[in-house]
Amino acid sequence: MHALALQVDLRFPSSHSLKEKRMLLKPIVDGLRSRFHVSVAEVAHHDTWQRCQIGVALVSGDVATVEQLADQIERFVWGAADTEVLQIERHWLDIDR
Repeated sequence: MHALALQVDLRFPSSHSLKEKRMLLKPIVDGLRSRFHVSVAEVAHHDTWQRCQIGVALVSGDVATVEQLADQIERFVWGAADTEVLQIERHWLDIDR
């Protein structure tokens, strides 16, 4: 089993309230869940109206599948409207057999 956690730091320069931030974040989170069937959660900057950090969890039986899916997810996030991607980090989870 191979597991990868993506840590995605985002900025919403056009947001002027938490409500606007949620409106910009919702299509990203919902799109990742429905298109890629992954687990997604906002994990930091909950009360900051221009920043967000989301975590995405990917699990598969082979490394190539996880890497391809991570690449597709990163392209999806980079293409989000009114969103600046500050950083995306990949964290492989060690699973002892």
